[in-house]
Amino acid sequence: MTHRIAVLGEPLLELSTSQGQVFGTSRFSFAGDTLNTAVYLARFGVDVEYVTALGLDAYSQALLAGMQAEGIGTELVLRHPTRVPGLYAIQTDTEGERSFTYWRNESAARDFFNLAGCDDALNAVQDYDALYLSGITLSLFDEAGRQKLAILANEMRRAGKPVVFDPNYREKGWHTPEEARQAFAQFAQHATLVLPTRDDERALYGQHETIEYARAWQTLGASTVVLKCGSEGAYVFTPGQAERHVPVPAVISPTDTTGAGDAFNAAFLNRSLLGARPEEAVHAGHVLASRVIQTRGAILPLQLMPATNIAGEIA
Repeated sequence: MTHRIAVLGEPLLELSTSQGQVFGTSRFSFAGDTLNTAVYLARFGVDVEYVTALGLDAYSQALLAGMQAEGIGTELVLRHPTRVPGLYAIQTDTEGERSFTYWRNESAARDFFNLAGCDDALNAVQDYDALYLSGITLSLFDEAGRQKLAILANEMRRAGKPVVFDPNYREKGWHTPEEARQAFAQFAQHATLVLPTRDDERALYGQHETIEYARAWQTLGASTVVLKCGSEGAYVFTPGQAERHVPVPAVISPTDTTGAGDAFNAAFLNRSLLGARPEEAVHAGHVLASRVIQTRGAILPLQLMPATNIAGEIA
């Protein structure tokens, strides 16, 4: 069975340079946290529709063509008459950890709710089997926009459809940490699956025991929580069961960690939709993420994608 997932977020132009360099030979591509996940889902054979806004400029057209070439549906991409895509640049240190510089204030996606057709697009999303979005998605919009997303998520959860949320906290996307905490708490009550990263949790909520982060999400209303902990693996929390730790298959020295969590989410979701146990789905997430951190940029070259069988198991 092919599942249909609506992914809502902001596609970005990505500029990456060699390790430790600011100027020099650069690689120009497209990315964005939810778009990265959409790419990998499409490569796994999931029917993905991306919901956003782009401009009418050449870069927007190239971004749209790139999504279509990856097999991502673009019927719900609205077009803005004057705005353009956002841009970000990546720098990586000697440990493979990355830092970002953004130019996103005039991103077309940020004006999504002011465009004709936005209500029709949100109504169309309700026909899909699942909804996926992130904390970065929430940060694009004001309170009124986030309320519309909460209404959409509530309708889908009431219909028995998964609402998947990766908090993906980025401090620069919010006016204050408290604004992010409030937005996440309001949305969590509508989420069936939350996929946080422990480093982000610490940045937003302070230093706590691993289990406390997951319990907090479940207290807010989320059902299942999968907490990603980098080379330590991931922890699975489901209602009525003790937490389970799923280690990474092997600890790898990263070249570039950009997009690793997004790739994990896609592989996890693909296996989950095909009926795998959470632990099996986490293992698939680890395998794909380990491939991603060995290459530069957020999206793995197609020829480096791991093979999968009909059940979505990664070889």
